Amino acid sequence: MAITTEPALLPTVPHIGAAFQRLITDSSDWLANNYVELIIAVAIGTGIFFLLGAIKRFAARYVRNNVGLTGYRTIIVKAIARTSKIFMLMVSAQLVVSFANAPSSVDRIVQVLFTIAAVVQTAIWLREIILGLIIRRTSQDPDQHETLHSAMTLIRILVTFVLFAIATIMILDNLGINVTGLIAGLGVGGIAIGLAAQGIFSDLFAALSIIFDKPFRAGDTITYGTTTGTIEKIGLKSTRLRSIMGEEVIISNTNLLDMEITNLTRLARRRTRYGIGVIYQTKPDDARRIPGLLKEIVESHDANFIRSGFIGFGDSSIDFQLDFDIMSSDYEVVFEGRHRIGLAILQRFNEEGLEFAYPTQTTFTAAPDGEMILPYPEGGFPVTVTND
Repeated sequence: MAITTEPALLPTVPHIGAAFQRLITDSSDWLANNYVELIIAVAIGTGIFFLLGAIKRFAARYVRNNVGLTGYRTIIVKAIARTSKIFMLMVSAQLVVSFANAPSSVDRIVQVLFTIAAVVQTAIWLREIILGLIIRRTSQDPDQHETLHSAMTLIRILVTFVLFAIATIMILDNLGINVTGLIAGLGVGGIAIGLAAQGIFSDLFAALSIIFDKPFRAGDTITYGTTTGTIEKIGLKSTRLRSIMGEEVIISNTNLLDMEITNLTRLARRRTRYGIGVIYQTKPDDARRIPGLLKEIVESHDANFIRSGFIGFGDSSIDFQLDFDIMSSDYEVVFEGRHRIGLAILQRFNEEGLEFAYPTQTTFTAAPDGEMILPYPEGGFPVTVTND
């Protein structure tokens, strides 16, 4: 049966006997006519094999003596330590047949075996490097070790499946087999699996995004939507928070990353803005003193004063604004600072005779002749009662 436009690298089934006979004949002629070159090539190939073996043993010894290291050098050396003897043997065989002018039938077989070994070995190296980079990315964050440990089994399976699926396709393609149908089948199967496990994979990839991108970590205080809380645990499917009210909040990783997240822990300082309103009966001279009083109060409580001043005339108050920073990333420290400064403002305003405003309305009612009825006059007014 004809296969593709290029000749297959291996003989087809009906011609196996003839091909094997030709291989024996070509090999005998090659050994008889090129034994000197063959001896030299075998010696070189043997030397290459033992050299590669020595490199592998050195890499394995380095890995054993440096357990726990996750640097780039260690990752590469770990990959080298996973070099298989079959690959080293095929490298040596490829050098031998290339140097000793092997017949085409022998060269073709060695080339096929070398291609298979090289593709599989490359997949093994890439697998070790990818997994090593994943571990290195999270090794400096001990809070993520539990999450990564839970995810590594699934990650290892996914990486291995993808790499060896690609390796299999490359090997079959090099053997002259039409892989179009196989690729289409893998694509359809992947889509079916993806749709069936869409939620699981979505949350898994969201967890990996949190691990690698690190928008927050365990112990951070974040705000999303209307919720503020401290991260307690980041799992494969969900993240657990402790809200400022004490409740445990559980939200899926996918939904969490779809929101705008504010990480409050990474603030070196936290800004607070107070709006303060005083009554309209406040004298102008007293109103002018308010910004200075506010600055004095803030600075006496080890906070960083930013600004304060008049901002407008409200419906029921003369409005002032105060901005200050508390130099801490700890929410409890910030909360306590706001508490102390707020009470200090209340006490100081009481001492200075400054009265806070609150929403009020006064209704003035007059008689048809213009005489004020409400509010009542100080002496009152006569009320006429009729018996109609």
